[in-house]
Amino acid sequence: MAIFPIKKRKPAKKTLEKPEIDLKASLSLKREARLKKQKILFFLTGAIGFAVLLGLPLGLLFGPEIGIGAGLGLPFLVFCFLYPRIALWIFLIYMPFSGTFTYWVGNGSDVFQLAKDFIYIPALLGLIWQCRQKRLPILIGPKPLRLVFGVLLLSTLLTFLLANIRIQLLPECSEFITTGCRDTEEGAPFLQGLIGLKVFLGYIPLIFCTYYLIEDKNKLIWFGRLLVVLAIICCVLGLIQYWYLDTGRCIGTRNYSADDLFKPKLTAKCLVGGSLLFSPSVGTIRLPGTFVSPWHWGWFLVGNAAICFASAFSDTSKLWRLAGLTGLGLVVINAIICGQRLSFLLVPSLIILLLVLTGKIANLKQLIPIGIGLALVLSLGFSFFNPDFVQQRIDSFVGRWNHAPPYLFIQDQFLFAIRYGGFIGRGIGSATSSARAFGNISFLETYHPKVWFEVGALGFIVYMVFLTTLLYYTFKAYQSLKDPALRSFAASFWVFMLVISYLPYWYPLDTDPVAVYYWLFAGVILRLPELEKQENDKPLENVDNSATTQIKFKRKKFSLA
Repeated sequence: MAIFPIKKRKPAKKTLEKPEIDLKASLSLKREARLKKQKILFFLTGAIGFAVLLGLPLGLLFGPEIGIGAGLGLPFLVFCFLYPRIALWIFLIYMPFSGTFTYWVGNGSDVFQLAKDFIYIPALLGLIWQCRQKRLPILIGPKPLRLVFGVLLLSTLLTFLLANIRIQLLPECSEFITTGCRDTEEGAPFLQGLIGLKVFLGYIPLIFCTYYLIEDKNKLIWFGRLLVVLAIICCVLGLIQYWYLDTGRCIGTRNYSADDLFKPKLTAKCLVGGSLLFSPSVGTIRLPGTFVSPWHWGWFLVGNAAICFASAFSDTSKLWRLAGLTGLGLVVINAIICGQRLSFLLVPSLIILLLVLTGKIANLKQLIPIGIGLALVLSLGFSFFNPDFVQQRIDSFVGRWNHAPPYLFIQDQFLFAIRYGGFIGRGIGSATSSARAFGNISFLETYHPKVWFEVGALGFIVYMVFLTTLLYYTFKAYQSLKDPALRSFAASFWVFMLVISYLPYWYPLDTDPVAVYYWLFAGVILRLPELEKQENDKPLENVDNSATTQIKFKRKKFSLA
C-alpha cells in the first residue's frame, strides 16, 4: 500500500490584518481632524460673541480703537495660545506686511507695531504647553549648544542686573546730588533692558517653534512655497511703488528742501510701507517696500535671495522651481532699484556664494536652464526702466563707497564699543533703536559693535561662541542628509546663516525679517535629519506584498494645525 505523504496545509495569510490597521488609523486621523475643525468653529463663534458683547460698549464709551482692541485682541491671544501652529503660520504671513498695516491701517499705532509679537509670544507659550502635555523635549538640539545658550542667558542677565538695574536704582541727578546719580536723559534703564532682552534673545525660541512646526517633508515644501509667494507679492508691490514714484503718482520727497531731500520721511509714504526717500533731482532713492523703513526692506531682500534660491533649486515641482526662479529675479531687481547700498551689494554676492558653497555651480545640467531663466526674468524686469538706470545705481553705489568706506566706519564703531562697553557692557537696550522710547540710546549702526557696547566683552564673546556653535551643529545636520531636496534646502539656509552670523554691517539680527528668518532656518536645519528618517521609514511601513490585497494610498492633505 503506497503511502502518500500528507501535505501540511499552510496557514492562510492574514491579508486583511494590515488593511484593517490602516483603515483604523485613517478613520482615527479623520476623526481627529473633524474634532479640530469643530473646536476651531466653536472658538470662533464664541470669540465673535465676546467681541460684540465687550467691544461694542467699550467702543461707544472710549472710542473704536479701544473697543476693537479689547473685543478682538483678547480672543485672538487665546486663539494663538490654543492653536500655536496656526498662529505661527499667521505670524510668517503677517511679518512682511507689518509696515504696511502699521502705517496704512493703524496710522502708526504702537499696537500694530507690536502685532507680530502678540502673535508670536502666545504661540510660543502654547507650543511649550502642548509639548509639556505630550512630554516632548522643550530644549532641542545637541547638549553643547544648550549649554552655551545657558551661559549666554546667564551673562546677559548679569549685564541686566549690574548695568540696567544698578543704574535704575541710582537717584536722579539734581543740584544737591551731582555724583553717583542717574541723569534724567537716561530715562528708564530697567524698561530699556526689557526691550533689549526681547530684541537680543527674544526670537531664539523660534528654533524650538520651527522644529515642531515642520512636522514632515510635506510641510517643509509648503513652508518654502509660502515664503516664495510672499516674496513675489512683496517684490511686485515694491516695483509698483517705484513706478508710482517715477511716474509722479506719488510725489515722494521731490518737494522737500535742504537736508530733507536726503532723509526718508513717513509723510512721503507711497502705496505700501512706511518712510521713504525719492529725490530724483539729487539722485537719491530709498524705498521701504512693504516694510516700515528702507533698511528693513533691504534685509528682507537679502533674506529672500536665499529663500528663492532654495526653492528654485530644491522644490520637488517644476512649477514651483519656476516660481522660485521668478522670485529670485524680482529680488535682484528690487535690490537694484531700492537704493539700499547693503542689498545692492549683498544680494548678488549672496547668490554667487550660494552657487559656490552649495555646489550648484558644478551642476551645469541644472545651472544653465536656471541661468537662462533668471536672465530672461531680469531682462523683462529691466525693460520697464530707463536703459541708463542700472548704470546710475552703480555710479551712486561707487560714489557713496568712496565717500564713506564701510570698513572704516565699522572700525570706528568697534573702537567706540570697546572703549565704552567695558567688560559687562553699558546695559541691555542702551543701543537698541526700539528702546529709545524709554530714554536716550547710543546709535550704533553695526551689529557686533552694538552687541559689545550693550553686553560688554564677556557677553560678546559668549554670544559669538553661541552663534558659532549653532553654525557647527546645523552644518553637521546638513552634512548628514542624503535626500537631494532636503540637502539643497539645508545648504541654502545654512549659507545664509553663515553670512548673517559674521556680517557686522548694520544690525541684521535686530531687524525684521532677518531677526526671524535666521532662527527659523536654524530650527528647520536641525529638524531635517528627523524628516529624512521619516521619509526613509515610509516605504517599509507602506509596502504590502500580498497578491490578494491592494492598498491605495492617497496624497496627504496639508493641515496648518
